[in-house]
Amino acid sequence: MTPTRIRAEVVVERSALVRSMLDEIRRLPLEDLEEFLGDRRNPASAESFLRRALETLLDLGRHIAARGFGHAAVEYKEIPRALADQGVIDQSTCDLYLRMAGYRNRMVHFYHEITEQELFEICSHQLDDVERVLDALLAWLRANPDRLEGILD
Repeated sequence: MTPTRIRAEVVVERSALVRSMLDEIRRLPLEDLEEFLGDRRNPASAESFLRRALETLLDLGRHIAARGFGHAAVEYKEIPRALADQGVIDQSTCDLYLRMAGYRNRMVHFYHEITEQELFEICSHQLDDVERVLDALLAWLRANPDRLEGILD
């Protein structure tokens, strides 16, 4: 695959969707496990919003890797490694992003193993990790505007 410019339009759209999904999670009752479990819709909503946030974050990384570097990642776990190899993210961000890719895969393929308490813990204590990866991608893009087709807001 030949590298081209990363589409700013895609970056803006995907970034907004990640942030929207995180905002939806934060609207859930995450102060208390009993309250969270008190409405059966909360765990289902949390799972859906979290999976969509992770998939969107991974799709954004795939877009950067494919368009910016000609790396067509097939598996989600390839994306963080490709971005780290190109200097887009550092190793600690790569490790975090890899864990997110693994968790996304677990949510999709081993959904029956995901507990409601686990979702509560992740949603109440680890959403900043998703923002950390997103912010790292955006920081690199802002520092490398020559790699973009269009302008980021």
